[in-house]
Amino acid sequence: MDTYIAYFDEAGDDGVTTSSSAFFVLTSLYMDANKWQSNFDAIRVCRKELRDRYSFHISEELHTKHLLSDKDPYRKYGWSPEQKQEIVKAITKCIAGLDAQIINVIIDKAKIRDPNYHVLANALKYNIQRIENDSHGNWNYLIISDKGRVAPMRKTARAIRAFNPIQSKFSFGYKNQPINNLIEDILEKDSDESYFIQACDFVSYIVHLYYKTYYKKETLPNRVGRVIDRAFVGRAMATLKAGGVLNLKANSKNGYGLVIYPR
Repeated sequence: MDTYIAYFDEAGDDGVTTSSSAFFVLTSLYMDANKWQSNFDAIRVCRKELRDRYSFHISEELHTKHLLSDKDPYRKYGWSPEQKQEIVKAITKCIAGLDAQIINVIIDKAKIRDPNYHVLANALKYNIQRIENDSHGNWNYLIISDKGRVAPMRKTARAIRAFNPIQSKFSFGYKNQPINNLIEDILEKDSDESYFIQACDFVSYIVHLYYKTYYKKETLPNRVGRVIDRAFVGRAMATLKAGGVLNLKANSKNGYGLVIYPR
């Protein structure tokens, strides 16, 4: 049986209140382990080109929100808004060309009615369920995530190995469909040491901006709006879709496969 590797990162705060963020996005990027090296090489080539064009250090961590908000460590580069746009375009095209799949789960906190709702646990559960569905039992997978939230993520992953209630398509009840193909506990790795976790960070923030502007009909954050606009975000999403990297089966009713809860 083949083994896949899934990387995770998020955008937004996973607390149930909307004080720091109105919604939470959890992104996974997963690939056949046999494709890992070619995908890594593709990102490496992109980063070398960004180094040559914009002096963006290959070893510098890509944290998309800070990049677009002109926060450290990116201020030292002195990039113009147009240069930042070109960097984002290059990274978008690079990710769109990877031999991988991406799933985005959005938890819209405004729809939460239960004060005990666990934002991160539910986002992770919905994401893993869809990776599991995509495997069709033909491959197993490891999950690697950035440090900081691994402990509660491990707890959730362990729980759904034993009890994973899925609403039945043929009745109003639920059936237990445990996760079978996830191997090992969720592993942790510093995001500054993983291009793939950084790619998840990038996609999750683009999805965050897309949901904010296209679904919630809100404006971009002030600093971000000085660099890109709503149409730019839409084009980035369209590029990812055209590249075939978005798992559209994650939610066949959504044009980008976005999984949005609570319903």
